[in-house]
Amino acid sequence: MSVHATNEDFSLAASLVRDAGALALRMRSEGLTATAKTTVSDVVTAADHAAEKLVVERIRELRPDDGIVGEEGASVTGTSGRSWVIDPVDGTYNFFAGSTYWCSAIALKADEPESLDGDPDVLLGAIFQPQEDRLWLGGEGHPATLNGDPVPPLEDASLDRLSAGTYLHPTWLLRPEVVGPWTAAASRAATIRMLGSGSCDLGGVASGRLGAWFQHSCPEWDWLPGKAIVRAAGGSTAVVEVNGFRWHIAGRASAVREIEGALIRA
Repeated sequence: MSVHATNEDFSLAASLVRDAGALALRMRSEGLTATAKTTVSDVVTAADHAAEKLVVERIRELRPDDGIVGEEGASVTGTSGRSWVIDPVDGTYNFFAGSTYWCSAIALKADEPESLDGDPDVLLGAIFQPQEDRLWLGGEGHPATLNGDPVPPLEDASLDRLSAGTYLHPTWLLRPEVVGPWTAAASRAATIRMLGSGSCDLGGVASGRLGAWFQHSCPEWDWLPGKAIVRAAGGSTAVVEVNGFRWHIAGRASAVREIEGALIRA
């Protein structure tokens, strides 16, 4: 089945992330508590659940044939061959701590992966950073935009001239099969930024604020929205398995190749 995203899908995605982000921000201003999921830095709040519920209800009303996958547990099997992938609050630790570096993100993907590495074919992505008022949008047939303005095409550059966004939880520093490849790639960048929201990072890659990005073991909601937008900005993406871990890479084409090579050779 051939699937695609319509102009109306792009408009809907932009509206969904704006509304989800605004709801989360309003709830934070009224006071929230957080619950740890896996570690003290992996938390969830009532705002995460409420924002996901808002998005799910809207999609089920407006796109009843589409599937849904949400970070906080939403799961709907569709019949259209397409599914919406929802991250209601990406960077929840930042969000709860009062930082502005968090966002709401959504992607629309094809249900059948077309690539040999199993990375889904993503049709569109939308990322909204509420407190910075930044809305990235992009996908197939829709060049990447930031607040409605086209982002400048990404010019190629080598990794040693670029900043690289990444994330490595402190517990992984004790795992040589992960920290070895990570160090091999990170040491080749001009500088490293570790800010705590993959989708915000990938929006930054698309708009040139970061040169590249890489991280292991990314769930779809942390990867697909940004993947769509980076590719729509003329960037490159890759997924590679090293020591049993899948690494996700995005950025300028040469930098992506260098990161992939460093990970594999480590």
